[in-house]
Amino acid sequence: MSEELDDRIELEGDTVKASSAEEKAHYQKLMGETKKYRLSGMYKDWFLDYASYVILERAVPHIEDGLKPVQRRIMHAMKKMDDGRYNKVANIIGYTMQYHPHGDASIGDALVQLGQKDLLVDCQGNWGNILTGDSSAAPRYIEARLSKFAGDVVFNPKTTEWMASYDGRNQEPVTLPVKFPLLLAQGVEGIAVGLASKILPHNFIELIDASIAHLRGEDFELYPDFPTAGMVDVLRYNDGLRGGAVKVRAKINKLDKKTLVITEIPFGKTTSSVIESIIKANDKGKIKIKKVDDNTARDVEIVIHLANDVSPDITIDALYAFTDCEVSISPNACVIIDKRPHFIGVKEMLRRSTDRTKELLRMELDIRLRELEEGWHMSSLEKIFIENRIYNSIEECETWEAVIETIDRGLDPFKPMLRREVTTDDIVKLTEIKIKRISKFDTKKADEYIRGLEVEMDEVKNHLAHLIEYTIAYFENIRKKYGKGRERKTEIRSFDVIQATQVVVANEKLYVNRKEGFFGTNLKKEEYVCDCSDIDDVIVFLRDGKYIITKVTDKGFVGKDIIHIAVFKKNDSRTIYNIVYRDGKNGPIYMKRCAITGITRDKEYDMTKGTAGSSILYMSANPNGEAEVLKVYFKPRPRLKKLIVDLDFSELAIKGRSSMGNIFTRYAIHKVVLKEKGVSTLGGQNIWFDDTIRRLNAEGRGTHLGEFLSNDRILVVAKNGTYYTTSYELTNRYEDEILRIEKFDPEKVFSITYYDGEQKFFYVKRCSLEASDRPSELVGEHKASYIVEVNDDDYPQLEVTFGGANASRPAEHIDVDEFIGVKSSKAKGKRVSTYEVGKLEFIEPLDKAPEPEEEELEEGEDGPIDLSVDPEDYSNAKQMDLGL
Repeated sequence: MSEELDDRIELEGDTVKASSAEEKAHYQKLMGETKKYRLSGMYKDWFLDYASYVILERAVPHIEDGLKPVQRRIMHAMKKMDDGRYNKVANIIGYTMQYHPHGDASIGDALVQLGQKDLLVDCQGNWGNILTGDSSAAPRYIEARLSKFAGDVVFNPKTTEWMASYDGRNQEPVTLPVKFPLLLAQGVEGIAVGLASKILPHNFIELIDASIAHLRGEDFELYPDFPTAGMVDVLRYNDGLRGGAVKVRAKINKLDKKTLVITEIPFGKTTSSVIESIIKANDKGKIKIKKVDDNTARDVEIVIHLANDVSPDITIDALYAFTDCEVSISPNACVIIDKRPHFIGVKEMLRRSTDRTKELLRMELDIRLRELEEGWHMSSLEKIFIENRIYNSIEECETWEAVIETIDRGLDPFKPMLRREVTTDDIVKLTEIKIKRISKFDTKKADEYIRGLEVEMDEVKNHLAHLIEYTIAYFENIRKKYGKGRERKTEIRSFDVIQATQVVVANEKLYVNRKEGFFGTNLKKEEYVCDCSDIDDVIVFLRDGKYIITKVTDKGFVGKDIIHIAVFKKNDSRTIYNIVYRDGKNGPIYMKRCAITGITRDKEYDMTKGTAGSSILYMSANPNGEAEVLKVYFKPRPRLKKLIVDLDFSELAIKGRSSMGNIFTRYAIHKVVLKEKGVSTLGGQNIWFDDTIRRLNAEGRGTHLGEFLSNDRILVVAKNGTYYTTSYELTNRYEDEILRIEKFDPEKVFSITYYDGEQKFFYVKRCSLEASDRPSELVGEHKASYIVEVNDDDYPQLEVTFGGANASRPAEHIDVDEFIGVKSSKAKGKRVSTYEVGKLEFIEPLDKAPEPEEEELEEGEDGPIDLSVDPEDYSNAKQMDLGL
C-alpha cells in the first residue's frame, strides 16, 4: 500500500489531492521525514544533459582555440565566405546559421563583440562604441571580413579536426588551429549552469613576449590590459583564478582648480554609466559638483565642473570612493579541457597555448615535408619516365594491365634512385601526362625544380630539428607584423586605500543638546556643532570622564552632561586632548595629554581612573598638538599661601589614552580658566612621498621629503618641463610624470639642462624657483621640448658627450657656475655647444672653497679681533694705538 501511495504522489507532482485520510497521513509522514521532493521526467533525466550542453556548447571557451562554439562557427563561416571583400553582416549571420543551432540574434551579438575587440574581424560601418555604450547599426547596414591577422594565425584546414554540423549536412571544426594565445588576448565572459567564466583581456605584445619566455624556459608575469585603458591595481590578481580581484580606475586629470577631466574609464563601464554614478553620488551628497559635460567622441572626455569651495584632490578621491570611477573586477578563469570545465590560471593557459602553437607548427612542417617529398618523388619519376622514353614501350600493349606492368618494368633500373617505392597510383599519374608536355620537357628546368625542392626539404628538416627556435621566430614575426599600435593601454599602478570618511562631502550639520545628552543631524533647534557627513563617526565626552565613538545619526543618546563632541578622525595622532580631572569626589587633581587614534565603535571608555564621582574640570581638543597655559584658582584653606597658579601643558608629556596622568595638586580647585593659548609641541610633520601610488603620507613609506611646518610647501618638477608648488596635505594627488619632488626652498639655485624643441638645441640654465600653484613653464611651450636633468649642486659640473658627425670628438666638461649666471626661471639659458650633442649628464660637482667675505667696518670699529693673540695683550695694544 505504501509503494502505491508513493507512485501516486510522484505522478501528481507537488500538488497532492488526498482522496482519503490514509493518503493524507502517508504524505504528511513522507514529507515530515525526508523534507525532500522527488524529481521525475525531464527534471530527473534531462537537467544534467542541459547543464552539460550549456557549459560545453554555449558559455565556456575551449582551451585550444579560446573560442566559444558560436564564435568558432562565425569564424568558420567567414572563412568559407572569404574572397577578400567585405560581406554584409546579415549575410554572415545567415551563412553561420548552417552550423549554429540557435537564432540569428545570438550570432549577430557574438559577431559584433568579436568586431569590437579589433583583432579577428575587419569592420566597416557603425559597429557601436565600447566607450559610450552605443549599440551597432542593424546587420544589413554594416559589413565585415576576416582580418589579415586571423588569416595568418587562425585557419589551416590541413591541421583542423572536423565534425558534422548539428543537422549533419555540413562539416565544422571541432576547434580551430589557432597559433596564438587568443583567449587571453580577447578575454571572455560567459555564464553557464552552476559555473561562470570570466577571463580578462591581456596585452597583445606582452602575450607574445611571455610565449617566447616560456619557450626559452624563463618565467613571466601576465596582467590584464583593457581596451578602455585606465589604471589597474593587480596586487590581488591571483593569476586570474577564483578568489582574485583587480581594481580598475578611471584616469582623472585636473584641468584647473574648478575643473576635472576624465579621459579613460574602467573596463566594463561606459561614459553614460560613469556619468550616471557621478550624478547619483552628487544627489546623495557624497560629492559636490556643479555639472557634468560629456564631450566624448573618438576619445573619452567627461568634464566635471566643481563648486567654488571644493578641493579637486579630495573630489578625485571621492569619485574613486563613491562612483564607477573605480570598480573591482573578479576574474574566474574557467575553460573546457577534454570536454570538461577546468579552472586554471592565465599563466598555465599561456603555457598550454604556446605548447599547442609549437605542436601545430610541427604538424604544418611535417605536412609540408611530406608534400615536398611527394613532389620530389613525382618530379623525379616524371623525369625518368620522359628522359628514358619509357612511354614508347607501351605502344604495343593491348590491355590496361599490360600498360601498367610495362611501365613498371621500365622503371625497375631507376627505382634505387627514388626515395620510396613506386605504386600503381604513381604509374597511373605518369600515363596521364600529355604529349604536349612531354614534347616541351626541359631537363635543365626539371633539375632546377628538383634541387629547389631538396633545398626546401633541408630547410623544413632544419626547422623540425630546431622547433623551439622556429616557434620563437614565428612569434617574433607576428609581433613585428601586427604589434604596431598594440602597446599597453592600461597603466599598472598600486592604489592607495581611500578612506571614505576622509573624502566624503560634509552634507549634514551636527547638533547637540549637552544637558540632556542627545546629538544628531535632525536636532536643528539645538546647539550647532559642525558640518559632517552621514558616514562620519563622532567622539563624545561626558563630564564624568566617559567617552564614546559612534556613527552620525538623526538622533542619538550618549549620556547627560556632554562637554565635548566632534567628528572623529581615525588614526589621527596629531589631535591631542589636554585634560584636568578630579579623581573621585574629593580626590587629587590629575592632568594628562593624550591622542585617541582608534577604538571600538559604540564601546564606552573612561578618560579618568574610573573612580566613582570623578569629574573633568577642564578639557581641550587641539588639532596640531597645541599646549595652552591655564590659570588655576584654589579654594582658600589654612597654610595655603598661593591661591592662584599656572598650569603649562607644554611641560607635560603626551602619553596613551589609558594613562591616568600626573598629579597636579591635592588641594581643592575653585575654577580653571585659560590664560594663554599655546603653540604646537609636536614640531613639524614629517612627510614622505610614495612613488608607487604617487601620494604623500606620514607613515614613512617612500622618500622622506622633510619636516614641514604650517607655511611650508612642496616643489614638483614634471618631465614635461613644468613645475608647481603645493601644500603638504596628504590628500594631494601627483599624477604627472615626476622628475623631482622635494620640500620647496625659494633660495635654492637649480641647474637645468633641457632640449628646446623649437630651436632643436640643448640648453642649460640656472635659476631659483618661485611658489606657483599653477604649472609654470621651464623649457618653453613647444611640444618637443623636455627637461634632461635637474641639479642642485653649488658648483655643478656638466659632461657633454657629442653625437652624429661629431661622435669622435672628446667629451667636454663645463663648469656651470662660470658658464652661466643665475637668472629668472623664465630665462632661456645658454646653448650647451655648437656641435651636435649626444648626451648631457651632471657628474661629480666641483670643489670650490668659497672666498672669505670682507666685513665692512662701521665708523668707530677697528675690524675683527685676531684670536691668535691674548685678549689682554690685544687690549693693551689697542690702548697704545689710541694714545691712552
